[in-house]
Amino acid sequence: MRTKDFEDLYNLEESLWWFAGMREITQALLDRYCPPTQDRTVLDAGSGTGDMITRLTRYAGNGTVFGIDIDSDALAFCRKRNIDTLTQASATSLPFVNEIFDLVTSFDVLVQLQGKESDLDAIDEIYRVLRPGGVAFFRVAAYRWMRSGHDEALETFRRYSLDNIRQSVKASGFEILRETYANCLLLPVAAIHRLILKPLGLTQSGSDVKALPTSLSWLNKILTKVLSIEASILKHPRTKLPFGLSAICIVRKPLS
Repeated sequence: MRTKDFEDLYNLEESLWWFAGMREITQALLDRYCPPTQDRTVLDAGSGTGDMITRLTRYAGNGTVFGIDIDSDALAFCRKRNIDTLTQASATSLPFVNEIFDLVTSFDVLVQLQGKESDLDAIDEIYRVLRPGGVAFFRVAAYRWMRSGHDEALETFRRYSLDNIRQSVKASGFEILRETYANCLLLPVAAIHRLILKPLGLTQSGSDVKALPTSLSWLNKILTKVLSIEASILKHPRTKLPFGLSAICIVRKPLS
């Protein structure tokens, strides 16, 4: 990713509908398995500009949230948020001893690993640094057929089906606690935007991580509300959305 892409992320993560809505979905899913009242040592494996590190304090209690990212520009933006528990490293080679974390998160990181950096290696590393009984939260971009200029701009190398990510985490030894698609209601809109309108030059090219045009700024609240409704649906533990822009697996490292 370019420095400009990180700058856009930093400026938009607080308010843009996608980030606000996905935070609500993450909380709706994760609260059940990591009650906020407990103290934990937490790692965000691929922190980007650091917004999720600040949100993960919800699950740390009196513990600490650590972050890693391979990109120095990303870490610079993290530091602008006054985050100092950071290390420059790849998710495929975590600079931590075995079994130190209670919770590890991976938000759209596996999709960017390529070449010698295998997504399976990253999953193995997360398994290694988790304590027995520890929880990991994986979110990945869904569907190969949704690949577009947005992915090229953000260097998204792969997309997954829910079955793909399930098989990958189980191969590392994890137990599945919850699996679902997310951002279900807006998938048709995104598909039309990315696969039809954008190639025809009818919308902006490149990444979709952009502020809405001033004339459409009113849409931000509506789109945030749509994802908020989805988060409320996902609070029910047996709910599994059948499709969506993201695939999510919450897993646990076995006790023995």
